[in-house]
Amino acid sequence: MTKYETIIGLEIHAQLLTESKMFCSCSNKFGDEPNSNICPICTGQPGSLPVVNKKAFELAMKTAIALNCKIEPYSIFARKHYFYPDLPKDYQISQYEEPLATGGYLDIEVDGQTKRIGITRIHLEEDAGKLVHVGADRIMGSEESLADYNRTGTPLMEIVSEPDIRTPQEASAFMTKLANLLQYIEVCDAKLEEGSLRCDANISIRPIGQKEFGTKTEVKNLNSFKSVEKALMAEEIRHNEVIAEGGKIIQETRFFDDTTDTTSGMRGKEYAHDYRYFPDPDLVNIEPDKEWIETIRKSLGELPDTRIERFVKDFGLSPSDAQLLISSKETANYFEECVKLHNNPRAIANWILGDIQAYLNTNHLSIQQSAFLPSQLSELVRLIDDGTISGKIAKTVIADALKSGKPIKDIIAASGMTQISNEGEILNIVREVIKNNPGPHQQYKEGKKSTITFFVGQVMKLSKGRANPALANKLLAEELEK
Repeated sequence: MTKYETIIGLEIHAQLLTESKMFCSCSNKFGDEPNSNICPICTGQPGSLPVVNKKAFELAMKTAIALNCKIEPYSIFARKHYFYPDLPKDYQISQYEEPLATGGYLDIEVDGQTKRIGITRIHLEEDAGKLVHVGADRIMGSEESLADYNRTGTPLMEIVSEPDIRTPQEASAFMTKLANLLQYIEVCDAKLEEGSLRCDANISIRPIGQKEFGTKTEVKNLNSFKSVEKALMAEEIRHNEVIAEGGKIIQETRFFDDTTDTTSGMRGKEYAHDYRYFPDPDLVNIEPDKEWIETIRKSLGELPDTRIERFVKDFGLSPSDAQLLISSKETANYFEECVKLHNNPRAIANWILGDIQAYLNTNHLSIQQSAFLPSQLSELVRLIDDGTISGKIAKTVIADALKSGKPIKDIIAASGMTQISNEGEILNIVREVIKNNPGPHQQYKEGKKSTITFFVGQVMKLSKGRANPALANKLLAEELEK
């Protein structure tokens, strides 16, 4: 057993879904021509004055409520000073001593066990610009670096966890659940590949039973759930190896290379006093009143964990299926619309999580972008339930409907794929199949009852998949005994 305990804390940076930037009216759109969405305010020109984006503040309050935080009676914007080419003002407007919210939590599940991870604080700040490195993926080794200031001033929310995380797997679970929550409450699109959600991870180890923390290192800008886990695993191993060899951990910022699954030192880790924080004299304090907070609280509606519990209790879904449906608010809403139209929630959930999700994944679509409406899925399930079509036929029908958007009944009528449920018609097919297969019939009569599977297949083949399977099985069992 290891003699050391791993201590992990995460700092999640989430870009907020606003039309404009944090302190100016420039567009907040991703992917535009470099340096096309800039102005004197976001590039720090002399004499320009920032104004707080109210929508960004409301989205941050929305997150704070969803994460069970206390929204502070007032918060102050400060200037965080450091020099880097993507920071045109040479300081970043952020919150330090008086953040927007403190003291929340998020429950995660790892290996079937629920664990509560504390939230230290949530604060608002502006994002820096972006450097595009020529000839390499990072600044070290590049021929030159180009500065794109479109991202400068983008509303950024930082969510800082308590050092309650003990394994890289817990860290990945925390970030995954937080990302899903931010998407669900429509605060951040959490597109890690576009950098709208990023993670800095702090890690240290200490002897088991010791209360004091060990020296920590920080791994910067992890941009996938897997990279969070892999980077922390690499650092966890490195910390243990250094201590085991009698060395000392240096407090520093490190870079994770996902091609080698190793970390390397970048620079010494800064302390808060290195940034020379002081209140921004151009920005007023924000003091949200109870009425404003309550308005934001009401706008949240039902949160994911509560909705999962309701799906399990009211619809009889498994917790895992409920979790998958809730992972997208659009999908959860789609499911509920279907159930309103036809009350067979388990079957509807199976179709959404099976054939429909597979089609959406293949075509890189969300369920909202699909032409397949809730009314179509509920109709399909109703036709299966009343015996008009079989499950096998339904798979063919839904594949056509997903691509074409045509009404279910039109597809069935055009193809003649209705299920045969007439007992006399199926009986004729059953007798013909038995007549044409005397060998297997004899085997069945001699005690090999599993032969009935062969006969069912022949009935389905002769009926072109249209025979009612339950009725075919019943009639076959009766006829084979004669």
